[in-house]
Amino acid sequence: MKNGIYLLLLSEICVEFIKAGIKPNISKEEKDNNFFERSKNVSISEEWYPHKNISKPSEDQGLEDFSLYNLTEKTANFGFNLYRKIAMTHDNNVIISPLSVSALMTVYMLAAKGETYRQIVKGLNLHALKDSMDRQHLPALFKQLTDKLTMNQELLLMQGTLSFIQKDFRLKESFLNLSKQYFDMEFLRVDFENFTQAKLLINQNIYKRTKGKIPDLFEELDRHNKLLLVDYIVFKGKWVYPFNSKFTEMETFHINKYRSVKVPMMFKSDKINSTFDENLKCTVIKIPYRGNAHMLIVIPEKEGDYISLEDHLSTEVVESWLGNMKIRTLDISVPKFKLQQKYKMKKLLHALGIKNLFTRTADLSHLTDQEYAAVSQVVQKAVIEVDEEGTEAAAASGSEIIAFTVPPVIKVDRPFLFMIFEETFKTLLFIGRVVDPTKM
Repeated sequence: MKNGIYLLLLSEICVEFIKAGIKPNISKEEKDNNFFERSKNVSISEEWYPHKNISKPSEDQGLEDFSLYNLTEKTANFGFNLYRKIAMTHDNNVIISPLSVSALMTVYMLAAKGETYRQIVKGLNLHALKDSMDRQHLPALFKQLTDKLTMNQELLLMQGTLSFIQKDFRLKESFLNLSKQYFDMEFLRVDFENFTQAKLLINQNIYKRTKGKIPDLFEELDRHNKLLLVDYIVFKGKWVYPFNSKFTEMETFHINKYRSVKVPMMFKSDKINSTFDENLKCTVIKIPYRGNAHMLIVIPEKEGDYISLEDHLSTEVVESWLGNMKIRTLDISVPKFKLQQKYKMKKLLHALGIKNLFTRTADLSHLTDQEYAAVSQVVQKAVIEVDEEGTEAAAASGSEIIAFTVPPVIKVDRPFLFMIFEETFKTLLFIGRVVDPTKM
């Protein structure tokens, strides 16, 4: 992507996931056999690990598009399940990227065996697909999906995976090669025992690759860390039909029946896809991004009903919303907001059945020959910013205007849910809720 594409943007979303593997100390004799000891004279800041000749997955691997649809449906439902686990812990704003969690867990699938592997596959809701696939089929599907998403120049989505490795920690070359093949993994050797220097190096690399959207992700590091994986996503969406900032005014947003805040409310009159769900008592509007993506905004009929909405989220519900939508000229008012959330996901993933990965019973023997490897924590940090900016308005849609039960004026002035989907493969990129637009 060219840098100039980012000059005008509506939303900026950066997501980070971190995995630290805990190992016992390694003897000097073992260090001599370390795969990475070949270039021990290279400075820490420069030593990105080379790989052997690795062939890229070919386009003709029998991975049909319908398999991608199956994958994205399963990962979307995993995302809804994960979102519910987070939403249950507090009543504040939420923003997560299910796609990035799934991608990182799939890296662990390359490392895991036995029950640890089975728990990851089932926790990601992929067990129904696994039965007809070999071990590398799911990573290959993720590779195909992320390649298609990031090659879409209009979507403005960047994704990547980094690995920071303790300088005396051994990884199997087969894992290195496969993680490079399917996730374009880059490896950097660091010294976690010198945690001040390691923290500086890691934060600088993350800052650079997320275009400055995630500065100083780590305030501290554990000197006992052996491996730290980072999966990042940066999304910069441009509305197809932007809001005019001249119409943005301060208005009241009702957090609940007792509390309200003043927020900058964007306004436009446009042909909008929308529907009203009679069962769940909510209005759903679809606002398109360039690059064949959209944001769904789900507004409950009554204040506070977003909690009951969250209990019903699924791909089937979303499909029914999209299938029932009609285009109509509406006046819509949507608050500007910026969210920044950071979550430790160990307990959340544990609640979804991914347990062994975080204990001494973890079987990560495809990762390393060393004993007692386990994941200490998985962390996600996400940022989203929504404002008026976007591309110049394109030609008006030629779709027929059909009258139906959505009111001609939709004001998003109470807590709401939002989802960002890429439409070609129905990929759930991000999901969240806005309870207070004035809070990060």
